[in-house]
Amino acid sequence: MTSGRSFYITTPIYYPSDVPHIGHGYTTVAADALARWHRQAGDDTWMLTGTDEHGQKMMRAAAANGLTPQQWADKLVSEEWQPLLETLDVANDDFIRTTQQRHEISVQRFLQNVYDRGYIYAGEYEALYCVGCEEFKPESEIVDGTGPFEGLKVCAIHSKPLELLQEKNYFFKLSEFQDRLLELYRERPDFVQPESARNEVVAFVQQGLKDLSISRSAFDWGIPVPWDESHVIYVWFDALLNYATAVGYGADDDNFARRWPARHIVGKDILRFHAVIWPAMLMAAGLEVPHNVFAHGWLLVGGEKMSKSKLTGIAPHAITDVFGSDAYRFYFLSAIAFGQDGSFSWEDLSARYQAELANGFGNLASRTIAMIGKYFGGAVPQPGDYTDGDLAIQKVVAEAVTTADEAIDRFRIDEAIRAIWTIVDELNGYITVNEPWALAKDEANRERLATVLYTCAEALRALAVLLSPVTPQATAKLWTALGAEPALGALGAQPIREAGTWGRLPVGTATQPLQPLFPRIEQAD
Repeated sequence: MTSGRSFYITTPIYYPSDVPHIGHGYTTVAADALARWHRQAGDDTWMLTGTDEHGQKMMRAAAANGLTPQQWADKLVSEEWQPLLETLDVANDDFIRTTQQRHEISVQRFLQNVYDRGYIYAGEYEALYCVGCEEFKPESEIVDGTGPFEGLKVCAIHSKPLELLQEKNYFFKLSEFQDRLLELYRERPDFVQPESARNEVVAFVQQGLKDLSISRSAFDWGIPVPWDESHVIYVWFDALLNYATAVGYGADDDNFARRWPARHIVGKDILRFHAVIWPAMLMAAGLEVPHNVFAHGWLLVGGEKMSKSKLTGIAPHAITDVFGSDAYRFYFLSAIAFGQDGSFSWEDLSARYQAELANGFGNLASRTIAMIGKYFGGAVPQPGDYTDGDLAIQKVVAEAVTTADEAIDRFRIDEAIRAIWTIVDELNGYITVNEPWALAKDEANRERLATVLYTCAEALRALAVLLSPVTPQATAKLWTALGAEPALGALGAQPIREAGTWGRLPVGTATQPLQPLFPRIEQAD
């Protein structure tokens, strides 16, 4: 990969009708870790997240809380969604709200462009609508209700009754893009990832596409259609455009050319919007389609998808208040194969925190810094001749960098962490075999002791660089304790793809005492 290239990555644009749960946090930290990796690699990186604030669901939630839709959106964004980024230590470059003028004006310009190109027409529509999904439901997602909803048609995702809507709407000629979309999937097999998601999208499009209703006239909480203000733009059509409007579509041609196209991280439940409707919209406007759409799996609690309505939603701060943001990030990005469903449990989180973070990584860092302080006065020692065992550590570090970088390129953050963690495991074993505390007892072993501790310190330097996108707080503390400069994560400081270049920690560097990176968690009775 060429350093300096554009790397523009987005989270889904979240619907703030309720408060965020750990599923939202999972998506966000995944995009952030990828952005941090590429930013530290020297790529021209930009990370976007934000909120989708129009639509009927938002309007009803506001009314239920005695507020206008804008007041309700402002309250949730300021009190819940923007603080989430701080809670999870997310370093996003922009936060877009679909009620911002910069978005609304550019959405109208996009829609007018597509209308002028002949891909929008007026018609009548009657179909079953899910307010929760903000979507007219296809037959495959309509099921018979049970219990209190027996005799009704309900949404297969939300398990709530659907509403039969009949309106005069404007339609987007989605059906005209079926062949072009299939050609896209065929020519660029990595456009939709992982492969299971790609197969699902291809099968869906092969069944045939119907034109898409893209306006509503029954309510006014939305962006007006530019040539007919009695209609507002369908919330999904509006929301998808945030990825383009945020980087200058219709307002800043130079920045748009610099950033676009994007890479999208989405949950699999909204895959069809991003892998079918969104590229068709861009084709209709004469714009490039995204680089990739990666659909991750669901977080399951008690075997069910995370859901506020089913009381399985867990607030991210419930985890970070106990374990910290680094543990949150590490756990969700390493314990779940990115792209597959994963189950969350407090027991698993606690066990991994103790075994991998506290005992594995944290203890390794603490005792290395402590031994350099004790045996060499806190100065990184001069190594002597390297043995086969020392060289084996150097090889492990170099291979971890290559393997992790390749995994990141495939969006497999979990595989990247697994590759990096080989350094932790091998280094702990290396210390056990070489017993620096025993070497320190005999002055004749002074050079060997210096070589062992330099090897440990230099491998920790590489670990700090490689793990900084995942655990930014702990690695920053370790970096300071190692006396490394300049600041970790700064461009040109320690390029992440050169982390395995041995000998970058200068001999004589003054180390500093290191408090436990992952303190003991007291278990409640």
